[in-house]
Amino acid sequence: MIDPFDDTYFMKKALEEAQIAFDKGEIPVGAVIVVDNRVIARTHNLTEMLTDVTAHAEMQAITSAANFLGGKYLQGCTLYVTLEPCQMCAGALYWSQISKIVYGASDAQRGFKAMGTQLHPKTEVVSGVLEEEASTLMKRFFIEKRNLN
Repeated sequence: MIDPFDDTYFMKKALEEAQIAFDKGEIPVGAVIVVDNRVIARTHNLTEMLTDVTAHAEMQAITSAANFLGGKYLQGCTLYVTLEPCQMCAGALYWSQISKIVYGASDAQRGFKAMGTQLHPKTEVVSGVLEEEASTLMKRFFIEKRNLN
């Protein structure tokens, strides 16, 4: 039997959030956190709107999920995010003890892998889910930004 609630299904939800960010003029990164096939947090980048460099989609998602669960640890949860987390977000994810991270596009310059940032040893990582869609949205955003300036 095929599980309709697979990584692709939830990454599409994260891409919906990335599109919302794009439409607001934010760097188009979206994130959702899921527990038991239930979305408990839906967020996107808010760095421009909040004028806060820490308002990345993942940081917003961690806070929202922790509030929903009533605790700071995200064991049993999966983060779906359209772009590989940066070292700041990876550090926060480490402390949250999130069980799984699934991301779309890699960030060869600023991603946690390039920066050598550690995740919690029990955190499973899956990369490249809907990578093309996530990457295309990001590239479109920066092309449009350059053309406006």
